[in-house]
Amino acid sequence: MSQPRTLGELKRAGVTAPSPGVKEEMRKNLLAKLRRKETLFPGVLGYEETVIPQVVNALLSRHNMILLGLRGQAKSRLLRSLTTLLDPALPVVAGSEIHDDPFRPLSQWAREQLARLGDETPIAWLAPDDRFVEKLATPDVTIADIIGDVDPIRAARGGHDLGSELTMHYGLLPRAHRGIFALNELPDLAGRIQVGLFNILQEGDVQIKGYPVRLPLDLCLVFTANPEDYTARGKIITPLKDRIGSEIRTHYPTTLEQGVAITEQEAWTKRGANVVVPRYVREVVEGAAFAARRDKKVDKRSGVSQRLPITALENAVSNAERRAVLYGEALVVPRISDVYAALPSLTGKFELEYEGELVGAERVARDLIREAVGEVFSTALGTVNFRAVVSFFEGGSTLRLSDEAPSEDVLAQLRGVPELLAHTGRLGVRPGDAAPLVVAAGEFILEGLWAQKKIGRSDDKGFVAVERPREPELDLERLERIRNMKKQVN
Repeated sequence: MSQPRTLGELKRAGVTAPSPGVKEEMRKNLLAKLRRKETLFPGVLGYEETVIPQVVNALLSRHNMILLGLRGQAKSRLLRSLTTLLDPALPVVAGSEIHDDPFRPLSQWAREQLARLGDETPIAWLAPDDRFVEKLATPDVTIADIIGDVDPIRAARGGHDLGSELTMHYGLLPRAHRGIFALNELPDLAGRIQVGLFNILQEGDVQIKGYPVRLPLDLCLVFTANPEDYTARGKIITPLKDRIGSEIRTHYPTTLEQGVAITEQEAWTKRGANVVVPRYVREVVEGAAFAARRDKKVDKRSGVSQRLPITALENAVSNAERRAVLYGEALVVPRISDVYAALPSLTGKFELEYEGELVGAERVARDLIREAVGEVFSTALGTVNFRAVVSFFEGGSTLRLSDEAPSEDVLAQLRGVPELLAHTGRLGVRPGDAAPLVVAAGEFILEGLWAQKKIGRSDDKGFVAVERPREPELDLERLERIRNMKKQVN
């Protein structure tokens, strides 16, 4: 059945009263989803027991809200997911700049249109995405951008008096009428502009400069911000914070499993059936982000975005893909050496403290990867006895592997290490698997032994025996003098 195209058709379809308001609409649809036990915000992972219940409570309370959290915590994605709580279609007066309700018009233009055409007034329909207005707060944003101003050009072209409502230039808030208005990075908004939001948050209306008209806008206002102790560029003024109904803190994934799931969802690794990313590689990439968030050399106030493991995994797969193309290999399998090759995706994702600046971002990133390898190795292979492998290097043997070498060549090198490949089954490698899968597992074992300081590694020789501190040589003459001194004392 087609949607009504005029006010008369809308009335005959049974719609005869103004809509109840966007917050009531979202509340109604949210309650329906809860009853049906549907996923509320698809694609937002890791917040099921923390952030999402708080967001639900805020929406059920018909609150405006702010999400406070460090970068890369899915704040914007969560806000954009709120459109799933809007009705599939909303009737508005066709041509209205502020989505006027045909039964409760705000603008003078819509009122005149309805008075002139009556039931023949054209009706348009808005989809949920059309009712979401988003703005990034910057210091150059003005009151005219957010609320509106006088438009002298419109007055001149239409022959209107400057005091006429028909000369209003509507800002983003009025244009979001009957929808959701999202303002990202609220502290970056100048204080005098934040003051302009007082009325809409408390009284629910705005007044455009120069007009004795208050517009009772129907809005759900949502904001995002970094914690104020980090955002030195500005802050949220106290009276504005007081008017925001709910303040909700976001966070990074709390478990490695959550992080792996988020990165798997977001990272572009499904480039064909010939790309296989081993689980331990995913865990190492994610573990590097977890290690960065607790490392003393990394600035905690800045945070380590979830974009770090996402881009690092994509880069690691790309390095493996490049190698496979160069050597004509059918299977693309990233190794731990490919994770090290993805350093450009790590070094720009965190800010360093003074101690970190001294050693450099690349060294810090390498240490984070090594730490992550050690932790994943302990979980997957911590109970396995690798004495034969360690003895191989202690006997003077060395092994230099390259991420640029084809898999068959590296596999031949790994087979020369006693019992190394015998334990790859613990990593999901089955007898007869392709060389890239076996090589990736074997290299991971060596990297894990190095991370646990059971073997060493040098730039020129590759994997070697770990250097043991030598016992200091005895100074026999000095010992004899000490004995003589003790005899004299006695």
